[in-house]
Amino acid sequence: MSGSSKTLIVIAGPTASGKSALALSLAETLGTEIVSADSRQIYRGMPITTAAPTENDLRRVRHHFVGILPPEEYYSASRFRDDATDTINKIMTRHDFAVVCGGSMMYLDALCNGIDDIPTVPAEIRTSLQKEHSEKGNTWLLELLEKLDPEYYLKVDKANIKRVFHAVEICITAGVPYTSLLTGQNRRKADHLPWDVVKFGIRMPRAALFDRINRRVEKMVADGMVDEIRSLSHLRHLNSLNTVGVKEIIRYLDGEWDLETATARLAKNTRVYAKKQITWLQRDEDIKWLDTDGHEHTEELTKQITTFLECV
Repeated sequence: MSGSSKTLIVIAGPTASGKSALALSLAETLGTEIVSADSRQIYRGMPITTAAPTENDLRRVRHHFVGILPPEEYYSASRFRDDATDTINKIMTRHDFAVVCGGSMMYLDALCNGIDDIPTVPAEIRTSLQKEHSEKGNTWLLELLEKLDPEYYLKVDKANIKRVFHAVEICITAGVPYTSLLTGQNRRKADHLPWDVVKFGIRMPRAALFDRINRRVEKMVADGMVDEIRSLSHLRHLNSLNTVGVKEIIRYLDGEWDLETATARLAKNTRVYAKKQITWLQRDEDIKWLDTDGHEHTEELTKQITTFLECV
């Protein structure tokens, strides 16, 4: 801790672990505001699909970066870092604490640890590359990356086409290999931020987490997820809709799967995503873990955090 009188509290954890409920309870207890670090909740039009805060949640506590952008607008971890830092500075003029909550690991990492200065990709470059990619396919895109940045080509997960595409568009925009921009020299650590940062992670047995995920998926479908995605299906090519939930339901809407199959695949892919989040979080030595059995213990966890804050 740096000794600052202001503290940023990060609530992390895999999807469906209860982050939002804990952040809401904590923000109410501390009398402060929540900054959402969710790369999909920032978009309008899909609150069910992204498990966004409800209208009641928004009335209880002021939230930032929830439903503020149209799906057509491109957003990035770099932009979030700058926008969130500015917003948190403003919150700290009103309160001693601010709460950040979200499952987008790159957003949390960019905010707390900084990010390499990657240029913003012009819309015309992204659109042109998307068109060419749709016509020529993934093999063409991988060959292009190998030509533009052979070093990154050797280490990138070639099954992660989204990451491959991002590297190619950065190479084209910057006119230099993507690898040359990943120097790490511009990354800042949390102790260089103008406030103290304390990270908490929710942890529970894998079986309990998977049960929560399965029940959440069933509830989302029952709450109208299919109609929500149907209303956005004409925008399926956008990055904002390139997410778990949308892709599975689109295949149902296109007649490839029945709803039972789409729902089962959605639950499975969400579990896979949760495991990736857990792996990422386990690498962060700064996280203080809040262990739970998977049942709702929001008040108890809130008390654990406030007790910790009183002791530091």
